[in-house]
Amino acid sequence: MTDRKPDAFQHDAPPGVGATMVDRRNGKVGVVMGHVGPYVQLRPPRGGQEWDVPPDDIRPPTPAEELSAKVAVANRRWGR
Repeated sequence: MTDRKPDAFQHDAPPGVGATMVDRRNGKVGVVMGHVGPYVQLRPPRGGQEWDVPPDDIRPPTPAEELSAKVAVANRRWGR
């Protein structure tokens, strides 16, 4: 029996730097900035402070979440 959460992202290797992922604990979308110890470091797509997430608490974004993150980055570029 496994103690993984039922909807945990199943992965053999951690996501690469630059990948967009979602922190399942709070629903925040972030870009993978690196890996420190057992944690994946995410940063908001528009920039800001990184936060640590256990690998079992990340998942790939839905198409809508990914699009929303990309729109936020574009809006910041254009000063909106």
